[in-house]
Amino acid sequence: MGTVSQFHENLRPPAHRIESEEEAISTARDLAAAFRHQASERDINRILPFAELDALSVSGLTAITVPPDHQGLDVSNALLAEIVAIIAEADASIGEGLENHFCALETLRTQATEDLKASLFARVLLGDRFAAATLADGAELTAEGPGYRLSGRTRQARGILFADWIAAAATVPPSRPVTLYLANDESVQVVDDWDGFGQRTNGSATAIVGMLHVNADVIAAAPSSQYSTGISLGLLLKAGVSLGIARAAWTDLMTAVGDRSPAVFARLGERALRIETTAAALERAGRKLDIAQVNPVEAAMADAQFSASAAAILAGETALDTANALFELAGETSTGIGLNLDRHWRNARIHVLSLPRDRLVHTAGEYMSKVGGA
Repeated sequence: MGTVSQFHENLRPPAHRIESEEEAISTARDLAAAFRHQASERDINRILPFAELDALSVSGLTAITVPPDHQGLDVSNALLAEIVAIIAEADASIGEGLENHFCALETLRTQATEDLKASLFARVLLGDRFAAATLADGAELTAEGPGYRLSGRTRQARGILFADWIAAAATVPPSRPVTLYLANDESVQVVDDWDGFGQRTNGSATAIVGMLHVNADVIAAAPSSQYSTGISLGLLLKAGVSLGIARAAWTDLMTAVGDRSPAVFARLGERALRIETTAAALERAGRKLDIAQVNPVEAAMADAQFSASAAAILAGETALDTANALFELAGETSTGIGLNLDRHWRNARIHVLSLPRDRLVHTAGEYMSKVGGA
């Protein structure tokens, strides 16, 4: 339990190996077209998308950030954000699960030992999915042999219901921050306790363990700097989900709006330009993150985090603004319960709530004051 040698089995067939960035984005578009069909029904009835997540795994899309050293493709971050946006446009909850999975893999790439990376990236290539979580207050880690005994629970986290592995942020005695990689098997109790009015099928849950031995070989050190590529990637992919929600709301807006007067066209144009500006912000942040991953010095990582913060804040605002426009511009034609168009606003509102906007703005101010004073 909790060791890299004790893998749990699943019934998925082996994953396809995606060989190029062109194949990756083509695969994302094909899957999104399939996911879109019943996305509204899944939201209304809270039908969890297990089959859709398995399709993502089997397609090979969940493995596109595995490093070349571990036989992976390692797509660019701008493309990764666009792929998350494509999936989120079809179903924002699935996009959010993919966001958390890739964030967990970035922590694995940057912090884990070579042996642990080799073991777990091999599982990713086979289709295993990850969810990042944090141990809640009251969880206990006690030294035990060549590792620790863990008892407690995680905070509620997206994607745990769909995950084969949980990357749990923790603190080992006396005060060392680490990440524990736990197999999501019979040793872990997963409680489906999500009751948000948006992102209703994102797989959010709480993981509970009783007395679990965690070997030292599945523990990775946490980043030591306030800037890390893991934080920046999380912000970038959060922006990708918001961009996807905005695009989905825009598509439904264009279908629902009846008034095609010049004044309405002007308001539509404003929102179209804002979506395009947001996409450009994601691409810029992705390029800066590429640089920080190749050359992880503090200046490059700080610059990447600044741009990713800007993209995340802008994308959240764009998603909410576009969802609001559905009701402002389409009027009563958008309010039918059966249409379920309010899910775009609900998804955007819940997703943006998880963004620490005030902290990001404060950090951005500190960063720019340093850069301006250099």
